[in-house]
Amino acid sequence: MLVPMVGEARDPDDSAGPLDGVTVVDASQVLVGPFCTMQLGDLGADVIKIERPGTGDQTRGWYPPQFEGKGDGDGDGDGDAVSAYYASVNRNKRSITLNLKTDEGRDLLRELVRDADVFVENFRVGTLEEWGLGYEDLREENDDLIYCSLSGYGEWGPYAEKPAYDLIMQAEGGLMSITGEEGREPVRVGVAIADIGAGMYATQAILAALFHRELQDAGGQKIDVSLFDGQVAWMSYMAANYFASGEPPERMGSKHPTIAPYQAFPTQNSYVVVAAASEKLWRNFCRALEREDLLEDARFRTNADRVEHRSDLEAELRSELVEYQIDDLLDLLEEYDVPARKVHDMEDVFEHPQVEARGMHSRIDHPTAGTIDVPGSPMHLSQTPTTIRRHPPTLGEHSADVLAELGYSDREIEKLKDADVI
Repeated sequence: MLVPMVGEARDPDDSAGPLDGVTVVDASQVLVGPFCTMQLGDLGADVIKIERPGTGDQTRGWYPPQFEGKGDGDGDGDGDAVSAYYASVNRNKRSITLNLKTDEGRDLLRELVRDADVFVENFRVGTLEEWGLGYEDLREENDDLIYCSLSGYGEWGPYAEKPAYDLIMQAEGGLMSITGEEGREPVRVGVAIADIGAGMYATQAILAALFHRELQDAGGQKIDVSLFDGQVAWMSYMAANYFASGEPPERMGSKHPTIAPYQAFPTQNSYVVVAAASEKLWRNFCRALEREDLLEDARFRTNADRVEHRSDLEAELRSELVEYQIDDLLDLLEEYDVPARKVHDMEDVFEHPQVEARGMHSRIDHPTAGTIDVPGSPMHLSQTPTTIRRHPPTLGEHSADVLAELGYSDREIEKLKDADVI
């Protein structure tokens, strides 16, 4: 499990996980890169987060909402708040401030990557090459380095240099064309799924590159992952439906293009989702509702019939299900082994017994914000479990420690601070 059964963070001295001994230099910010490197940190890697002096990762300032608690102890009221957004993707990292616009800052980054395994960045395409910190530059410092670049559209193609945001990617990558109610405006998925998806692909690619390096006794390599590519890949069976039919899929709300009934319905006091994804489940559903007449209706006899006459079926079921209280309906459908659940909000989710049993609600003690609550890791390894060892770091919290590991004296570190390098 990610954490002990009660969901508390582990001691930093405990076994870190399967990537224990791997060093990641993380020059990314906001979501796609930090989500990737948080996963590597959960798996045991030592993640050194590079941040801009004074301001740090943009998401440090993205609040409310925020966690507030102990304060920083100096009585001036600053340093208390930790952005919920920042906290969500920056655990298991050490923060060092580094001004990469200075020669000294870039030299320090080169020193850091000499002994690192992985470098992750999401600067605009071409920026690090201009600073002498591109893949070929850092490869000269460390031929074993795995260099992962994250961007909106990737490093080649006609859109390579265009800026990108999650909303833009969801629209341009096709997701919004199939998300939302039929006949109504396109809808963005409620979390930044393009960023998170690309972050997951980046994690997979990095792990594959590490495996290849060790298994083949090979050097490092360059990884290029884009939000746009990730969104196109995630179209999966919707893209296949288009290729097979020649017709672009349309928005269907919560309904499924090839299964019915498979959607959300209103009840008296909430919403229920029903997934009658086989003929057996359809029969059970009708019997639970005491609507065996639907089984004899020619419009609904097979799944293909139900898909063809979806509107008629939906009208029948809506009028039936809206008469139920949600808990009574769920009990009834469970008795007949019909997959159905209430649509949960975040409060429901983190009160869910399965979330507690699986360690998916974790608590981290933070030096200024008290206890921070975050989702746990979904990666459960039997021999080398993932861990939460470090709170989301305060800005530059580990600068002195990291530089000392590179051999810098206290006096040299102070000089770097005075020169606005760190």
